[in-house]
Amino acid sequence: MAFFLGQSSLVNHFRSYQLKTQASMAVPTRAFHVELGDREKALLAKDPSLSRFKSYKKSVSTLKRIGDVLTVVVVAGCCYEIYVKAVMREEARNKAKAGGGSK
Repeated sequence: MAFFLGQSSLVNHFRSYQLKTQASMAVPTRAFHVELGDREKALLAKDPSLSRFKSYKKSVSTLKRIGDVLTVVVVAGCCYEIYVKAVMREEARNKAKAGGGSK
């Protein structure tokens, strides 16, 4: 009997926890139509002292583009090497068949 009481209270605990989490996720903290407050506007304003840390600089985007191009070049080189190995293996196999069949 005590086992069933302990189990039911455990189930009730998990059920109440699940209801709490669902309730907290169901209520949005800010609706879409609400205007931003003064603090939010101040936080979103452009700060000139932080501009040197921003990643939108032209050099960063250029470096990203160079990295992307190098990645494509390396992948293309790897694919070409795999293709060359496969062709060489095929030629060696054909040569072995031709050499073995003439004897």
